[in-house]
Amino acid sequence: MGLIVSVWFNARTTRKPPSPSAFFLLAVPTSSRLALALAASPASPVDRESRWSSHCCSPHLVLSPCKREVTRTPTEMSSDGVRAEVGVKSGLHLWELLWSPGHRGSHAVIGVSALDCPLQASGYSVLVGGDSQSWGWELVSNQLWHSGKMLEHYPGKEKRNPSKNADSLGPELFSSSNRKESEAPLLIPERILLVLDADAGTLGFVVDENFLGVAFKDLPRGVELFPAVSSVRGGARIQLRYLNGSTCEPPPLMALCGLSIRRVLGKQEQTHVEKLPLPPYLQHHLLHSY
Repeated sequence: MGLIVSVWFNARTTRKPPSPSAFFLLAVPTSSRLALALAASPASPVDRESRWSSHCCSPHLVLSPCKREVTRTPTEMSSDGVRAEVGVKSGLHLWELLWSPGHRGSHAVIGVSALDCPLQASGYSVLVGGDSQSWGWELVSNQLWHSGKMLEHYPGKEKRNPSKNADSLGPELFSSSNRKESEAPLLIPERILLVLDADAGTLGFVVDENFLGVAFKDLPRGVELFPAVSSVRGGARIQLRYLNGSTCEPPPLMALCGLSIRRVLGKQEQTHVEKLPLPPYLQHHLLHSY
């Protein structure tokens, strides 16, 4: 039966994949833990992990009744931040943040922080990433910030501007206009996934279902870290939702096999699971587990 399934998979993979996102070429391979977390069903949005903290919040930020959304009041010359209500010390965890590009302004930052990160400051500045206890990605400029310093662009310029291959691409594919476009900041869409691996001490992000790689490494182990955002734009609204997470234990073999099969089938072809020469129990597992 394994041979039959293998032949069937090979036949399905000959189909042309759908048009990729603009971030497709910037994506990096995911670990099995992250792949399973991305494929798993999200946790309930009413859990505490999906709430902003009413205690760790700038006075210029107003929380919705459910605490899943925060709105910045129209205040001049102020930078304002908020942390999630629940942090983590271990495991790999995913959060979804929704922040409209039209309501970001300058200094629109998402990332993680410890308890000591400041959440309000005079003037316009980066709060998340502005001290040694926070790490932030400024969405408008695509800059990474930590300890009050801009470290680099994310995703890295080496991916966005492949100068090493410029000669092989030819002048028609790597003109000066194309080079300027590749160096310009990328427009980050509304939905962003924050990926914190507290065991490995890394922070990364997923955009358009593409993992853009590790943005920060060497985060402190055993220290409680919280998703955090900071903004300077009046009317900015940011939503938070905890999706899921996993421990440092190796993923179950059955889950890994199911993930591999679903990758081959594709998101638009789940109905083909019923055509696989598999027992009903395994078909049900493929359809409903991940």
